[in-house]
Amino acid sequence: MKKILTTTLLCAVGIFSFAQTKIGVKAGVTLPTMSSHSTAQIFDGPPEYDFKSNTSFYIGGTVDFPISKTFAIQPGLTLIGKGGKTEVFESNFEPNNLFTFQGTYKLSTMYIELPVNAVFNFDLGVGKIFFGAGPYYAVAISGEARRNGMATSSSITTISSKQDVEFGSNKDYRRGDFGLNFLAGYQLKNGFNIHAGYGLGLTSIDTDDFDETSLKNRVLSFGIGFSF
Repeated sequence: MKKILTTTLLCAVGIFSFAQTKIGVKAGVTLPTMSSHSTAQIFDGPPEYDFKSNTSFYIGGTVDFPISKTFAIQPGLTLIGKGGKTEVFESNFEPNNLFTFQGTYKLSTMYIELPVNAVFNFDLGVGKIFFGAGPYYAVAISGEARRNGMATSSSITTISSKQDVEFGSNKDYRRGDFGLNFLAGYQLKNGFNIHAGYGLGLTSIDTDDFDETSLKNRVLSFGIGFSF
């Protein structure tokens, strides 16, 4: 009898939790940039690049598992654009092969991101305000690098090029990206919401270990969503 009661109680809790579960969809714009740091002293340029933001987008979904009236665990799945752009100066002083390049470097990457956030919400006016945070892990699925500027060799040449980015430990950038998410927003009673978020990359995606460099994603986002 005790086993039957326990099983019945667990099933009831599971059914109740499932009934309270809400599915959400979201989309919006991202303003990604990158944090750069290096301990190497490079004589022909700054050891740290000053990355500015790109403009990209994100689209995804969430599932809310309520723990209480004001608290829920919210895993999700998002297609999100990251990257950044910066001024660069490169040179090669090999004998009989002098080459310099000065211009801009723009990196545009696309990730599949899996965040798991702890979300708090409180009634306010005709809806509720919510905020939360949690870890994420993202996997790069595509990327493109663009260079625009002036190259000097035997003559001065204008360069405008783009190439696909290769991901891997021995490639252009690492494929995995781990960090923390922060989010806040306001949701109406009909399920419509507006929100903002910030992704703080904790692991470097740079593969150049020789220079002891660090390159981490930073993503500011704004969007709208709807919960069913």
